[in-house]
Amino acid sequence: MKSNFRILLVLFSFFLQNAYAQIKSGPMLGYSDMKEVLLWVQTEKAAKVKFCYWDKEAPAVKYFTDEASTSKNTAFVTKQIADQVQPGKKYGYEVYVNNKKVVRNYPMEFQTQTLWQFRTDPPAFKFAVGSCTYTNETEVDRPGTPYGKDIRIFEKIYDQKPNFMVWGGDNIYLREVDWFTKTGINHRYTHFKSQKELQPLWANVHHYAIWDDHDFGPNDSDRTFWGKNMTLESFKNFWGNQNYIFENEGVTGSFMWEDVQFFLTDNRYFRASNNLLDENKDFFGEKQLKWLIEALATSTAPFKFVIVGGQVVNPAPVFENMATFPGERQRLLAEIEKNKISGVIFITGDRHHTNLQKLERGSNYPLYDLTVSPLTSSAGSPIKEEYETKTIVEGTEVNNSQTFGILEVSGKRTDRVLKINIMDGQGNKKWDYEIKARDLRAK
Repeated sequence: MKSNFRILLVLFSFFLQNAYAQIKSGPMLGYSDMKEVLLWVQTEKAAKVKFCYWDKEAPAVKYFTDEASTSKNTAFVTKQIADQVQPGKKYGYEVYVNNKKVVRNYPMEFQTQTLWQFRTDPPAFKFAVGSCTYTNETEVDRPGTPYGKDIRIFEKIYDQKPNFMVWGGDNIYLREVDWFTKTGINHRYTHFKSQKELQPLWANVHHYAIWDDHDFGPNDSDRTFWGKNMTLESFKNFWGNQNYIFENEGVTGSFMWEDVQFFLTDNRYFRASNNLLDENKDFFGEKQLKWLIEALATSTAPFKFVIVGGQVVNPAPVFENMATFPGERQRLLAEIEKNKISGVIFITGDRHHTNLQKLERGSNYPLYDLTVSPLTSSAGSPIKEEYETKTIVEGTEVNNSQTFGILEVSGKRTDRVLKINIMDGQGNKKWDYEIKARDLRAK
């Protein structure tokens, strides 16, 4: 009898472990390349996790990631690599927690990038962009009207079926209760990432991210923020970027999608105080700026998307635009000109409104800066000084509204075309704009 009781007790304990160690958020897709894909998930408590995946064209053959255990030290997050994949394929996948398959009421698929080089024209693709996501939590939010708006915008992004999404900073809003502890920072990420409206998007679209002040630390924070290494640790834990150029300093990185290159920059970790009275103070910082210029010069991509938390092209020295760091801004623009770097387009956030800015450069191609904001934060509009610069492209403003971008790249290898589509929070198109790579060739 005692033996039977022990068996029942073990079985009951196993049942409890399986019943309660379930998924808190995700699964989420991180980076995708030709031979591997990053898969991410967060469990409710300590658990053993593995992923099963299969080629959609040959579903009978199953592959598994190496099983890993989640722990409190990493907020019960595990990142695993699907490394038995082939280029240009779509895969279905499942996640197992304590050997029990977790069922979702939506499909779960990932993709690998295509081996097109020396074979065909690069494939067409599309990606989502946006910034400024405030997720309300009444207990710690400031009193009054909720700052966060309709989170169903993420369902509208999912409906567009982008290949991947680039998060442009202020992806979470750390609050006073979060700033100075690992517990608070991890809670804020967990609260954001576990929203039910986000789960299908996490599971079926690959994700890349940078940060801005509200995921880095307090409002308008800079390199003096003493908690920046804690927020950096959490950023790396909760996102699935492919690389970090400076390892333990900031979130700078880069990735390719087919023939296009993305430069993920960090305008916080090396940033000098906004209050310094020095025209040559650091925005990107010397080390990062030098890397960015050289990486842009090296790249052969027809479009070189530079993702930045704050506006670069806008010449109005207002708020936290790069124009308030005039020496470094001028140096960056001059180096792009001097080194005859083609195809540069900035994608920025922060400003809680959306528009396309165009900086004319005489006989050289114009520099574009696409600002897409906000996703769920309260919205606003530019101020008088910005309209006076005449750099906002007519017809591209979306003010006082939630917005996201869907950017499409298509065309032959030697004649690629970018189409920018700006959508509101209900998924309605507000405007579109085309830019041809051949019109961005340096002279």
